[in-house]
Parts: sequence; structure tokens; C-alpha cells
Amino acid sequence: MDSTFTKEDLDFQKEVRTFIKENYPQWLRDAVAEKQKLGQELNKEELMAWHKILGKHKGWSAPGWSKELGGAGFTPVQKYIFEKEMASADTQFLLPFGVVMCAPVVYTFGTQEQKDKFLPGILSGEDFWCQGYSEPGSGSDLASLKTEAVLSEDGTHYVVNGQKTWTTLAQHADWIFCLVRTDKKADKPQKGISFLLIDMKTPGIEVRPIYLMDGTHEVNETWFTDVKVPVENRIGEENMGWNYAKFLLAHERSGIAGVARSQKAIERIKQIAKYEMNYGEPLIQDPAFARKIAEVELELKALEYTELRSLSKEAQGKGPGAESSLLKIKGTDIQQACTELAMEAVGYYANPWIQERSGSNFTVGPTHSVDRSGQYFNFRKASIYGGSNEIQRNIIAKMILGL
Repeated sequence: MDSTFTKEDLDFQKEVRTFIKENYPQWLRDAVAEKQKLGQELNKEELMAWHKILGKHKGWSAPGWSKELGGAGFTPVQKYIFEKEMASADTQFLLPFGVVMCAPVVYTFGTQEQKDKFLPGILSGEDFWCQGYSEPGSGSDLASLKTEAVLSEDGTHYVVNGQKTWTTLAQHADWIFCLVRTDKKADKPQKGISFLLIDMKTPGIEVRPIYLMDGTHEVNETWFTDVKVPVENRIGEENMGWNYAKFLLAHERSGIAGVARSQKAIERIKQIAKYEMNYGEPLIQDPAFARKIAEVELELKALEYTELRSLSKEAQGKGPGAESSLLKIKGTDIQQACTELAMEAVGYYANPWIQERSGSNFTVGPTHSVDRSGQYFNFRKASIYGGSNEIQRNIIAKMILGL
């Protein structure tokens, strides 16, 4: 694997850096900073603003899509550079549900009509997507899901009944991609599942908030009561949805690694440690704390090269395989380690904000201490979503080690 950048790669890096500098909105940067300071959530407009700007510029909102589909058509190395420059500039994170997760299923397994209908809205950011996989009792054992879709007598639509849980940002979503059971008598549970695209405005859908321990509303319960879904919104063959789900999860797990964002997090931790004092000296000079940072950096460097090897494989036309599980495990381990180090660095100022019953917020301590404990607790979920890390270790043992 050649890890050096060509002149063309360096020119591309300069192009990305210049575009971000000239086009990332200051109002968005200010809004994100202010809401982080007050422990508040971004609204739908703020979540999608940067996506929409990138979508209008050479399809940059979809780095992994081909140009024929309207995407950026980046090479694997360009994708790596793009993500690194986005993280370095501390831009708003692009939500993965539409572009990275749903769209590859649509353009790989969908009909031309489905591609024409769904891909433009995903690319532009006009359509906000969420994921309908997990259910109460069906998380890591996803194949045990019970949400049912019954085909109508005239064969024109499905009637969906059931519940999904932990539906991230469903309160903003225009569409949801769902795994549903279409054959309860299949000899294996994986064989009776179909993949549906459902309009969230359809009668019978109810989104109920799940408030996290810090008071934020990021996830939801999503209920389906006699929801009618046109048959043409089914991806691929009936009862073959498990195959499409596995394809989607491989893409999701590769993206969860978040190498560039973790590198940026390490930079912030070092800055904080230079400011925070420990027995009269900057915390960064404490050998024990410096060793912890070095250990995470070494793990992150190894993960970075694993990701580069994966990108090199992708450049040869090979999709993500079991290595996506490795990226997911180590990526989330490092993300959790970063939030833990940041909270340790700010000490008792880690309590992010105090919310009075009146709804007003105020912070205690320096700006860099705001919401550190909130981020720490929130990132405990990282080792669970996208398939728990325990399940990913089983996949590696079976597919790579042959155990």
C-alpha cells in the first residue's frame, strides 16, 4: 500500500481546504458553538445546512457516490482527504442515514424508478432520513424483529404494524428505511424480512421521544399502526431484506470508525491539557496523563492505516467486508477513550450545564469544559449501535480467523 499523496492528491486537498474556508457558513459555526455551550440540540435546518451546500457543489455531499449518480465520484484517497479536511476545519458532521446507509442499498439493489425517486433528495439534503432497524428485544439479534408488513389482497401495498426504537433524529425525518417481517413462517428468521422505504408523513406513524439522561432528545420510539406502504417502495425481492441489511451495515460500520474526527478530538484534548493546571503545572506535562494521550494516539495511528488499507481494497472494486467490523470496534473504542480523557482533563468542571426549570441554561467553568460529561455518557452507545462490538468480534472470529 502506497501511503504517500500524489501531486493530484495534494491539489485536491488544497481545493477542499479552500472551499471549506470560503463556503462554510459563519452563522452555522456560531449556532453550533452557542448550542454546545448551552447544552441544546441543533434543529433540522442546522443539521442539514452544510449538507445542502455541499450537495450543490459537484455532489460533495455524497463523496462515495459515482458521478453518474450525481455524487462526487471521489477516489478512495480523495475520500480520505475530504474527511480529514472536514474534521480539521471542525465543520458540521454530515448525517450518514441517507447518503452512507440508505442510498447504497437503493442504487445497488433498487429499480431505476426508485433511484430516480429517492437519490436526488438524499443528495441535495432536502429529504431527511432515519433508520428503522432496532426494536425492543431485537437489537444485536436483529433477525428476531417483529414489526410486520402484510401484503394487501390486491397486491398494491403493505400494511405495517409494530415498533422501532432508538430511532435517531426521527423527529426531523421525512423518510425511514425499515426492516419488516413479511413471512412469519420462514424456516429461518432472516429469510422472512423485507426492506421498505416509508414516508414519515403516512397516517399511522407516531414518533415518541426518548429523553437521555442529560435531557436531550436525540432518539425516539417509532410506532406503526396500519401504515400503508406502496409495494413500489420495497427494495429488491420480498423476504430478501436481510441481505440488503447486511450490505448496509457493512457501509455503516466502516463510516463509524471516524478516524479524522478522533484525530481532531486528540488535538482538543492536548489544548485543554495545556490550559488546565495540575499542582501548578500544565496537565500536559504530567507523565501519567501524557502517557494516556500517547496510548490513544498509537491506537489511532494503527486504525488510520487499517482504514487506508480498506480504502486501497475499495479502489480495487472490492466492497467493505469483515474488516468493517474491525474498523467499527477500534473506532468506537478510541472515540470513547477520547471523551474519557477530555472529561478527566477538565476535572470537576465536566458537569456540562445546569438547566433550571425555567429552561434557561448557564455554564460553570471554562468554555472548553462545557458538555464534556454529556459527550462522555452519550458516546457509551457507540460500542452498541451499528451492531454491538461483541457481535463484531464474533464476525471477525468467524470470517477472518475461521473459528
